[in-house]
Amino acid sequence: MKNTYLEKQYQAFKKRYPNEKEYLQALHHVLVSVDHIIDDHPEYEAYNVVERLMEPERVIAFKVTWLDDDNRVQVNRGYRVQHSALIGPYKGGLRFHPSVTQSVLKFLAFEQTFKNSLTNLAMGGGKGGSDFDPKGKSDREIMSFCQAYMRELFHHMGEDVDVPAGDIGVGQREIGYLYGYYKKLTNQVTKSITGKDTSIGGSLVRKEATGYGLAYFVNAALKKMKNTSLKDKRVIISGSGNVAIYAAEMVRELGGTVIAMSDSSGYIHCEKGVDLDAIKTIKEEKRDRIETYPDYDANGKYHEDPRHMWTIDADIALPCATQNELDEDAVKHLVDNEVIMVAEGANMPTTEEGIALLKKHNIIFAPGKAANAGGVLVSGLEMAQHAQFTTWTFDKINEKLKSHMEKIFEDIYKTAKDYGENDDLQFGVNVHSFKKLAKAMIQQGIV
Repeated sequence: MKNTYLEKQYQAFKKRYPNEKEYLQALHHVLVSVDHIIDDHPEYEAYNVVERLMEPERVIAFKVTWLDDDNRVQVNRGYRVQHSALIGPYKGGLRFHPSVTQSVLKFLAFEQTFKNSLTNLAMGGGKGGSDFDPKGKSDREIMSFCQAYMRELFHHMGEDVDVPAGDIGVGQREIGYLYGYYKKLTNQVTKSITGKDTSIGGSLVRKEATGYGLAYFVNAALKKMKNTSLKDKRVIISGSGNVAIYAAEMVRELGGTVIAMSDSSGYIHCEKGVDLDAIKTIKEEKRDRIETYPDYDANGKYHEDPRHMWTIDADIALPCATQNELDEDAVKHLVDNEVIMVAEGANMPTTEEGIALLKKHNIIFAPGKAANAGGVLVSGLEMAQHAQFTTWTFDKINEKLKSHMEKIFEDIYKTAKDYGENDDLQFGVNVHSFKKLAKAMIQQGIV
């Protein structure tokens, strides 16, 4: 970074949080972009906007004590990072996974703040979760854990304060348990949790939202930047959870063909197109591993080690699994195969070295802060339906999702172009979001 103020702040954060690599990586992504514009905005340094925006407003950590099916006492670690309420209540998912740490949640909450600002809805940014692993647990154990987690979290949330949703390991089942216990503890039926089943006030399109939104964003970018679309494009998608499945579904609807998907153990390759009904059966109904896919479709081949999936010849790559899965070596394969676009369905799945290589070879790179904003968009629409005591149709919500994702693309594309950083969507999203948040901060004074 050329700007001494930015460099000073970044080095201070590296010294303050030396072991929080994911958080520091997320900060660096933004500051490198802001470096291009900060000299034109002396008010940012005058109000110390950068340090105030990088530091979370609140980090809540607690132990979660619960009973398993053998009546043994178990202890997990729980967190909620309330990063910024500059433009609305804290909003962001809960993640239950062994990989959850404070660093991971701080980076996710930071990213969420920028992502939510893009939606043009009144939502701040937050993230939470626990190192609890739902895999292999009974429904009763999961309910026991969710209730214990909510006993600690409910003190810090509310529809005008903090509105959690689901994330990895937290689907409608877990959200239902969390919401039910929140009502019991507070004696209130509110819009304080989103991602619920429609039978208890949830929104249609919530399950599909992030994946559908990713496909809509990709299609909009291809039309504007390459004068083409997803039609007849061959697509590889890492992951096989909600984001990956419904990105694949919308890619197919828009005329593309998904030829590979993965999970943590391996990947399947099917040149004729992945059978999504089979994937849904494996992942949504049976909660099984993707290695069983050939039992449903003889055209699909299973291979161990999901990292090798990036060697497949394709037009578009959608990393939808987890952070830093797409490294420089993987990107080299994408470059060799002349991929035209990489769009992040997961949060920060591409390493800094990988991003640099994509840009060097003029491959469109769409960061997750923009490309995977569909999930939180529909969460915001769920809150709006609650406030109006109404329920919108699937088609109405889907159309709103599509138009919002296209607007997000147009906003960040224009920002990049206005600053002479044509086609650099990462620059566009970081600068567009930063300027909006900085303006809100300055308007609210020193608080």
